Amino acid sequence: MSRYLLIIEYDGSPYNGWQFQKNQTTVMGTLMNACQKVFETQKFELYGAGRTDAGVHALGQVAHLDVNTSLRPEAIKIKLNDILPATLNLKNVKSVDSKFHARYDAKARSYVYHISTRRTAFGKKYAYWIKDKLDVMDMQKAAKVFVGMHDYKSFGSAEAENQSTKVEILHVGVHQQASSILVHIVGSHFLWKMVRRMVGTLIECGRGNINETDIRKMLNHYSDIPAKLTVPPSGLFLEKVYYSSVPETFVPVWPMVIDE
Repeated sequence: MSRYLLIIEYDGSPYNGWQFQKNQTTVMGTLMNACQKVFETQKFELYGAGRTDAGVHALGQVAHLDVNTSLRPEAIKIKLNDILPATLNLKNVKSVDSKFHARYDAKARSYVYHISTRRTAFGKKYAYWIKDKLDVMDMQKAAKVFVGMHDYKSFGSAEAENQSTKVEILHVGVHQQASSILVHIVGSHFLWKMVRRMVGTLIECGRGNINETDIRKMLNHYSDIPAKLTVPPSGLFLEKVYYSSVPETFVPVWPMVIDE
């Protein structure tokens, strides 16, 4: 079998997450159905760089595909995209070494969370509208507390009982443009719901209800407060998966910008 790297973007609204589930519409399941039609076989394997929850979007999800085919990578991309629904698109397909693994070779992953500061007719599926005025500078100051290696058991759950809840966060940025606020988070990996709870906590900082000292306490001792602040999946985008190197500075990709 040959191995191919796939870079995928998707609107997560109609999907019950990335991971294949029987009798559920998922991103992985939809891709697998398309592969069966294009390659006319069920003898292939598909692995993603990580799971996204129901309703979460992706600008640059990564997967690897093992399959026997004479098709060139560009032809694979075209033929799969011809079958895939409009909510799912292959941005790139390329041949990779058989030892490459989409998940285990990843050095870091980045997410962006899109907040709207006004009611919008177009962004409900792709943004979280906050009616209260947010102090972006307070959010930016609080975001710095997350950077580094910390125990994130207050902010997420491990996928397995023996998995560590320690995560290295490389960058947290809060950016505003017009009526959009983007929270950009880069880390070694992420626990279940961790990003959405980090964002919810930063929103409370913007409201003036939580400060940097409170976040430090949540990182040093277990707290159930972040779970209560979990924001909806609609504003969350898996932005990028890093492999060969991780840059020293990070510039977020804006999924959309809501005007004033």
